[in-house]
Amino acid sequence: MKTDNPTKISILRADERGHAGHGWLDSWHTFSFADYYDPAHMGYHSLRVINEDTIAPGKGFGMHPHSSMEIFTYIISGQLEHEDSMGNGRVIKAGEFQYMSAGEGVMHSELNPSVSEPVHLLQIWITPNQDGGSPRYADMDTNAIKQNNALTLFASGDGKNGSFEMRQHAEIYFGQLETGATLTQDCNDQLPHMWLQMIKGELELDGNILHAGDAVALENSQLALQAKSDSEFLLFQLG
Repeated sequence: MKTDNPTKISILRADERGHAGHGWLDSWHTFSFADYYDPAHMGYHSLRVINEDTIAPGKGFGMHPHSSMEIFTYIISGQLEHEDSMGNGRVIKAGEFQYMSAGEGVMHSELNPSVSEPVHLLQIWITPNQDGGSPRYADMDTNAIKQNNALTLFASGDGKNGSFEMRQHAEIYFGQLETGATLTQDCNDQLPHMWLQMIKGELELDGNILHAGDAVALENSQLALQAKSDSEFLLFQLG
């Protein structure tokens, strides 16, 4: 655990995020995005975007470009159909995790293929450690590797432990805790910044109760959690 710098914990509640309702799309923006601008929330180190989106049946984002961004999608419920200019096409289902490195440029679309059910997801952007490079795509059925009452590594800068290898010195974990379970995670000199994004349930952290949609930033601090109900979250460790 890093101890030579002061510790800091900051909580962002779900209803403090930016909100955009477009009929077919309901979106909550953790950081400034599109028409939502808040100079106090422009990102957190290399973590630039966390959007919690609900997309209506049969709707979505048509082909559009990206470049120089590491893009991750986690499906909370429903399904999302992905197609891109690299020739990839797949329906990503609930509990699955997708990675696309836009590199020097890529086109992709994201559509809800269901005629009756919305899709609920988190879309995450991380700035790469350098621009350019060939676009990349990968996805995994993370349901098969998620661990109860533990952290499961989804992505890292070096691809360790079977995780996606991203173009940034960072790590993304999925956390799953049953009621009453506890979990601790230390920061370190290489990754001293943490961001926890709640997906569902209730967690206690430093005397505070975190609910779905809440987030917390930790600087040079140990993460110590206790689940007040069955909970899921994403944890980012950043350089």
